[in-house]
Amino acid sequence: MHQITIGIGGAYSGAGKTHVASCLLEILRGWGAIKYTRTSLYSCITDDPAVLSEQGKDTRRFLDAGAAKVIWVQSPPAELAVVLPMALDMLSSLKGVLIEGNSAINVLHPDITIFVCGKNSERFKDSAYKILLSSQAVVYDMTPPDRVPESAKKFRKDQINDLLGFIRDLVEAHGEST
Repeated sequence: MHQITIGIGGAYSGAGKTHVASCLLEILRGWGAIKYTRTSLYSCITDDPAVLSEQGKDTRRFLDAGAAKVIWVQSPPAELAVVLPMALDMLSSLKGVLIEGNSAINVLHPDITIFVCGKNSERFKDSAYKILLSSQAVVYDMTPPDRVPESAKKFRKDQINDLLGFIRDLVEAHGEST
């Protein structure tokens, strides 16, 4: 059976990607998560529970939400094509994997992509528009960003349960029960 991947990207740091990922992990039992953090000099793949469960880290939020396993990838963008497949392979026994980070999405091309836009729908980092244009779901605060594809379903942040139901349906359509 094909392992399903869900990418969660966003307009900018702090838009709410980790919150959406955590909500999904609460309903997607047996799933893992990859958190990508950009570095300038080195690559590191961490699955050490002591590091991942440090208070205040996004990886801790994933574990608290019920992720079966979490991998933290730290890497310069030029090395992502090597390290991300390694991280994904470390989660190959799981039902599915959530992948957080625009650059990681661009490399791994997940089955389902969610775009998260915070309060400032005008402020986008460079990598954001490509993710927006390939998304099946867009999450926003007050107004959706410009250029949302017609095929993408739009959800305000206060409609998180509707988003979760929509993603659960997409996962089931890909052949995996939640």
